[in-house]
Amino acid sequence: MEIVGLTKENVESISSIKEESQWIKDFRLKGYESFEKQDMPSFGPDIDINFDDIIYYKSNIADKKIENDWNNVLKPVVAELNELGVIESEKHLDGIGVQYESEVIYHNMIEELQKKNVIFTSIEVAIKKYPELVKKYFGKIVKTDENKFTALNSAVFSGGSFIYIPKNTSLDRPLQSYFRINSKNMGQFERTLIIVDDNSSLHYVEGCTAPTYSESSLHAAVVEIYVGKNSKCRYSTIQNWATNVYNLVTKRALVEENGTMEWIDGNIGSKVTMKYPCCILKGDNSSGVCITISVAKKNQQQDSGAKMIHLGKNTKSNIISKSIAQEGGNATYRGKVEIKGQALNSESIVKCDSLILDAKSKSDTIPTNICNNTLSNIEHEATVSKISEETLFYLMSRGISEAKATELIILGFIDRFREELPMEYAVELNQLLKRNL
Repeated sequence: MEIVGLTKENVESISSIKEESQWIKDFRLKGYESFEKQDMPSFGPDIDINFDDIIYYKSNIADKKIENDWNNVLKPVVAELNELGVIESEKHLDGIGVQYESEVIYHNMIEELQKKNVIFTSIEVAIKKYPELVKKYFGKIVKTDENKFTALNSAVFSGGSFIYIPKNTSLDRPLQSYFRINSKNMGQFERTLIIVDDNSSLHYVEGCTAPTYSESSLHAAVVEIYVGKNSKCRYSTIQNWATNVYNLVTKRALVEENGTMEWIDGNIGSKVTMKYPCCILKGDNSSGVCITISVAKKNQQQDSGAKMIHLGKNTKSNIISKSIAQEGGNATYRGKVEIKGQALNSESIVKCDSLILDAKSKSDTIPTNICNNTLSNIEHEATVSKISEETLFYLMSRGISEAKATELIILGFIDRFREELPMEYAVELNQLLKRNL
């Protein structure tokens, strides 16, 4: 089944397919109305999308059943996911969910977590099984009318994860979701909602890929995360979308007292990326970290960064951005740090490093830093560099080829990002970089 083009009737059809209650249908229609009124972003790369050509819903699974046994998943899909390493990765995780096109097709979680009352399922299942819990948090920190693409997601969202970690619960290994676009002109609009209750911790890993077509595809996701008192959440992403994908994502976390939110964000693929993970440091002594890497090659624009909003006292944030540009690519850091007047004794450190590999490429740093009280401070440091000929010569004089020497320098440049990933994902990142540089 396919739904092409954005109309009120198509939005209602998506809601009907998913057999949703009235409050979700109303939420979608409000999103559609907002989308119609909103202008395209006034900053960043040009976005050339014909919204009438996009596929807003697609599924080859007649009963929309979510499997927990790979033997029950369509064999061509299993073969494709196996080649991508998704199935192999499950042995390193406490749970995994896989979305193919518009529907979650596979979900599994170890029995130990079920005994701890951890909830890890698709957002559609959560809406039906835990409506009061979802209503409490859904659409609260990312508003429907915030921008054109949050409105679009609100209208046509399909798939995405729902995670609830109860109080006083820690997971030994990550939970993972994997998102795959496999059709030309496909739009994927997952909606992820994560709640880490007080005195708990979670590491969530997300992966994204798509094959390359001549027509453009669209990925416009929304992620909302709530981090309770004395809790910690880490959200690690490596997206390797094909270079025909517009990757336009809104990610935001609200952090309570003594809580910690960490965004580990890798952007290797896509035609255009606009993504700025955000921490709202509401509680006193809360902290936020965002470590990003962006790689831009020919016909790629990576416009990424982070936002840190300090509301509580004694709050801390740290942004580390690594950008690599080559073959005419454009890798831009765009970020915002704002320390409010009441956020006394707070501090933020922003460090942006860019590596430009040829004369055709470009890297910009566009920071906005606002400190509204005299007892807090923001530090910002930015560097732009090329690969040193002296360093290349030194490595080559030791018998290393120029290509291998360049690779070693680049891997050293992003070392801080790699060391924050689980081992298997650090290895995956190395392989991705070798193929893309």
